[in-house]
Amino acid sequence: MQKYQNRTLAMNLIIYRSISKVIIHFSIFTGKYLPLNYTKQTFITAFALFSLFFGAGNLILPPYIGHQAGAQWLWVALGFCLSAVVIPIMAIYGYARIQGSLFDFSKNMGRVGALIYAIIIYLIAISLPGPRTASVTYEMAIAPFDLMNSWSFSTLYFLLVLLFVLNRSKILDLIGKYLTPLIVLILLMIIGIGLFIEVPKELGSATSLNLFSGILEGYQTFDAIGGVVVGGVIVISIGLKGVYTESEKKSIISKAGLWAGMGLLGIYIGLIALGAHFSGTSISTRTELLSFLSSETLGNVGATFLAVLVGLACFTTAVGIVTGASDFVKGQLGNSQHAYTVTAVVSCIIGILVGGNQVQFIIDLAVPALMFIYPVTIILIILNTLPKKWATKNVFKWVIAITLLFSIPDFLGIYINAEWFKNLIAVIPFSNEHLGWILPAGITFFLLTVLRKK
Repeated sequence: MQKYQNRTLAMNLIIYRSISKVIIHFSIFTGKYLPLNYTKQTFITAFALFSLFFGAGNLILPPYIGHQAGAQWLWVALGFCLSAVVIPIMAIYGYARIQGSLFDFSKNMGRVGALIYAIIIYLIAISLPGPRTASVTYEMAIAPFDLMNSWSFSTLYFLLVLLFVLNRSKILDLIGKYLTPLIVLILLMIIGIGLFIEVPKELGSATSLNLFSGILEGYQTFDAIGGVVVGGVIVISIGLKGVYTESEKKSIISKAGLWAGMGLLGIYIGLIALGAHFSGTSISTRTELLSFLSSETLGNVGATFLAVLVGLACFTTAVGIVTGASDFVKGQLGNSQHAYTVTAVVSCIIGILVGGNQVQFIIDLAVPALMFIYPVTIILIILNTLPKKWATKNVFKWVIAITLLFSIPDFLGIYINAEWFKNLIAVIPFSNEHLGWILPAGITFFLLTVLRKK
């Protein structure tokens, strides 16, 4: 087992070295770099975790779903926070326990299964959340000024991403020191001012959105997927410092995850409530709503400043995604620099082709992929947080297999609208909410653990 862990850690170490600098650079709040005491390191890690989670989707999704939910925004907020906060932070807690890499996190599926899972995760990352950063930047920071069309911007955007990925510039680390605090500060101002603004219309009537709608909307943040990747980043980054014991590392990561989760929770609930507060207004897109809210609260100058910051945040996210995917392929192919370069180029080409579309198109495009991979990711996270006596290898394999099986109707339901198909899957509880995998997975876990002991 130790040999396996050493091999996988060594194979993926290059993936985490460049990203681990984020944590070190956040130590500007202490006025120095290493070594740091336990409390400061916990704070810095929490801030780094928050920053690594906080991307384009985290900004544009919460206000819009609140806007659509109207008076029922609390139920939507609960569902959204379950899938966009609780599950991702559980992933961090799971990593704190296993102290390993992405392969260690998924190894109970089998080595081949873990490799396939990792490949799917990175393919989704470069095909959906990566390109979406370009689309969000265009709609918020470029389109209002009519400077260029979306395809020209997407091309320029990912050419710059490729330049940064190939040169591994430290400029992004320097930006990262100040970027997230500024965005959070502006968002808090927007939320604080916006909730006290009197709107001319009454609160919009509730739509069909509910708790389950919030859960599915939380999928679009990709934060559960981010959790299984970022968790490994944090573990390796703190391990590289070489100044903390095993128990200290576990405590630092667990507490940092809790603090980061509380920060995300506060921002999300505030943005959802703000969207609901303005639900009487007519807004058609997610980016339009965020721009509207910033203009209403901070004026045109504030809205422009937020758009620029969001653009920079999106850019750093895109660079991180492409770098991570390129490093992964490089590590799998004997640390080949050629493999790194080819992967970076292909990733950026995909980014151009997808990122030139509207944000809503990319969100719709992501739904099938999320319906397929998210249930497995959620189950993987939950099992990694449970005691080993409950989450054995046999439990991992069977529960994940059943989850995959019952995710297929949710996946196919996106493409098949025939009445016979709807009647067929209607017998599965929660299938109408695209969550038909939950009960079968729970029953399988129960049968393999509780009844096995009797």
